[in-house]
Amino acid sequence: MPVAHGRFDVKRAPQGMLDLGGDAQAMHLRFDKTFEGPLRATSVVHMVAVGTAVEGSAGYVAVERVDGTLDGRSGAFSMMHVGVMDRGQPSLRVEVVPDSGMGELAGLRGSMKIDITNGEHAYTLDYTLPTA
Repeated sequence: MPVAHGRFDVKRAPQGMLDLGGDAQAMHLRFDKTFEGPLRATSVVHMVAVGTAVEGSAGYVAVERVDGTLDGRSGAFSMMHVGVMDRGQPSLRVEVVPDSGMGELAGLRGSMKIDITNGEHAYTLDYTLPTA
């Protein structure tokens, strides 16, 4: 399985609060990303996050549309994020939405890991693509 590894820049823009009913609310955020490395692309992410009364517990879901090139093949694809913080223990799953690839990225499948170290963002995308 091919692996693409590089860095990305991200800009965050709060979009307001969402009423989930009762006294529950969620925050809507937009992120704009620029990827470098084998994935040379821009993306827009829409995230909905909820916190809890317990310190260190929260969750989010997000959808992301990526547009650019992956190892020289141009197109676009979508990803889904599911993040959970369970009393300080993080877990994150980011998957390419099946059959969302367009252009030369049609048929793309895979998952992405995100690493944040000293404020720097890096990605590792494990993926498969049909033969060109």
